Amino acid sequence: MKRRLLVVAIGVFALVGGAITYVVQARDGGAAENAVPVVTGQPMGLDGRTLFFRNLADGPDSGKLAAVPIGSAGPEGSVRRVGELRCDRFAAARGTAVCLRLKAGSLPPLTELIVLDANLRERHRETLPGTPSRARVSPDGRIVNWTLFVSGDSYAATGFSTRTGLYEVDTGKLLKSVEELAVFVDGKRYFAADVNYWGITFGADGNKFYVTMASKGKTYLVEADYRSYRGTAIAENVECPSLSPDGRRIAYKEKVSNGVWRLAVLDLATRRSTHPPETRSIDDQPVWQGNATLLYPIRTAGNTLDIWSVGLTTAPKLLIPKATSPSFS
Repeated sequence: MKRRLLVVAIGVFALVGGAITYVVQARDGGAAENAVPVVTGQPMGLDGRTLFFRNLADGPDSGKLAAVPIGSAGPEGSVRRVGELRCDRFAAARGTAVCLRLKAGSLPPLTELIVLDANLRERHRETLPGTPSRARVSPDGRIVNWTLFVSGDSYAATGFSTRTGLYEVDTGKLLKSVEELAVFVDGKRYFAADVNYWGITFGADGNKFYVTMASKGKTYLVEADYRSYRGTAIAENVECPSLSPDGRRIAYKEKVSNGVWRLAVLDLATRRSTHPPETRSIDDQPVWQGNATLLYPIRTAGNTLDIWSVGLTTAPKLLIPKATSPSFS
């Protein structure tokens, strides 16, 4: 039987207005080594030293935004701090964050897009049609991106449709879809009724970006310029790209078969792809930690998600159990 131990933390975890509750949520059997320790009631902010993620530990705080110090992340590392913000997807960079949240009871599904400042206070909110899928913030903190499923519930489904859009934090300009992006394939402007875009990743200045374009049974990696609003397909079979901080590599999902993807890395200079030593199927947009480590969620036998990390040449390891949607502040 699952048990929860509630202990009032004294001294170390003090906040103005009262003590903090320390919660240990055990997995089946209550074994101490499998416990997921949680501290609730603490404020959070984008301080550049924190790994954020969506908490999936059992209990009333499941689904809320959680955090651990970057250096202490690990299955037996620091106690996770859990705030009050509920997000289905979260991303942050340079003092800006975005929270995607499915609007309760909405039919057809609607998503709340919430843009947050460095103290995770709301700056802007939009309600958009669809179900949360991906979220990113440009490294300079000036542009927020989201991808929503308009129909279907996974990339393995047939007939799904996506919408990916952009919001300029400083100007308030909202681009609900990038479908008008002028894309060139093999030197020719590409037109097709079935084009879908998803999973944007940004260059350091927020102007260059990469995005997946799907059409006629193929997926392309498109390298695009935001100011000129023009892009070029530079590779095939690339989904959910993620640009390394140094701008040299793209990590992505490479389709192996229906519903199965392998983690891959494209060197942008040589156009050569390699595979980190992770052989399990990855159905998400990877996150870079530095220029040599990737973070990503893996679904477990118990139908939850754990965050793992893998080096470009070093073995994968469990980073945070019962968690997903990692993002560095």
